[in-house]
Amino acid sequence: MPLFDYSFLGKIIPQQKHKKSYRKAKQTYLNRIRLAMSFFYFGMGFCFASWASRIPDIKSFLNLSEGELGTILFALPIGQLTAMPFSGKLVTRFGSRKVLLFSLILYAFCLTNIGLAEETWQLALGLYLFGICGNFSNISINTQGVYTEQVFGKPIMGSFHGSWSLAGFCGALVGLVMLAFKLTPYQHFIIVFAIVGLIVFINYRFLIKVKAVKKEIDIAKPKFKMPDKSLIWLGVIGFCCMASEGIMFDWSGVYFKDIVKAPGALVILGYTSFMITMASGRFLSDILVRKYGAKNILIVSGITISLGLYTAVVFPFLIPSTIAFMMVGFGVSNVIPIIYSAAGRNTTIPTGEALTIVTGISFLGFLIGPPVIGHIAELTSLRYSFGFIGIFGVFISVLTYYLKIFR
Repeated sequence: MPLFDYSFLGKIIPQQKHKKSYRKAKQTYLNRIRLAMSFFYFGMGFCFASWASRIPDIKSFLNLSEGELGTILFALPIGQLTAMPFSGKLVTRFGSRKVLLFSLILYAFCLTNIGLAEETWQLALGLYLFGICGNFSNISINTQGVYTEQVFGKPIMGSFHGSWSLAGFCGALVGLVMLAFKLTPYQHFIIVFAIVGLIVFINYRFLIKVKAVKKEIDIAKPKFKMPDKSLIWLGVIGFCCMASEGIMFDWSGVYFKDIVKAPGALVILGYTSFMITMASGRFLSDILVRKYGAKNILIVSGITISLGLYTAVVFPFLIPSTIAFMMVGFGVSNVIPIIYSAAGRNTTIPTGEALTIVTGISFLGFLIGPPVIGHIAELTSLRYSFGFIGIFGVFISVLTYYLKIFR
């Protein structure tokens, strides 16, 4: 059941003489809302992908070892953790629309600061601020996504995350172009900032203004209590998925360069193949969920992630590893849209706070996974570190099988 008032549609779309004309005008406007949300997801994904595409360049410029890079990457999850206690409450109090507009612009601006780093501490500080703004953007954008899905009354969250993944693919391609033209990371990130600013300017009017209902927040209940256990378990599933996704973003290029020994420009093949199947899978996710059910899709996705990672470990050659990374991409594509939609349907606490719990735990995997991989690789090898993450796919399947929310 929707958790907010939809009367805003009546104010925007005037009643027509003929019901058919009104329905057509309403559907046109709803489609524009959906398109706007897709652009906002694209903008956020484009920022992160732009950073990921320049990691090898920044690593070389600062002369960092794998262990040193892994340590500096911890600044991102620390920034996320700093914002986590406040982001959900601020989204609930001021509305996801306002928070998203403010935080996404700051997110893109913080990216430009990363491009200015000439010392390791400057990079760490830039990533810390990037993490703070990323958390606010993440909670607010997914709250808007849940509201939009509820307006449509059918699963569409997968397409939004598909836009995020598509941005990752585009970000990688743009990164290659920037390298070809020998632009510095700062020059590259300034262009990204301008693109995101344009996206916000064109689409901000179509974000949903939510009028919360009283049932969503019961002030008579105690202020401090343990959240619904189902939200915690959804977060754990998200953690396992996003740890796998995070290493693909930050370490796929390094894996293809150092382990697969891919020649020249083919170093980016692993990352590109992963992004293609992840984006494609997310655009198919809504159809698959309607046809086969969320539980079955999650179980298969977890198995696919593990099979992909272990294939890359056992067969560290160009073609098998490319296929393996494609499997990982398809596996992770369905997990996050499904668990975010499930969190948004929770009626025990406000949507923004429910998503804060789930996305907060999930993104810890996305942000902690890559640094941990760096340290495991330093102690053993990058192949062993990928094998360690491979077990997370099994966890996804097992947890989904026993979690009551998907029965």
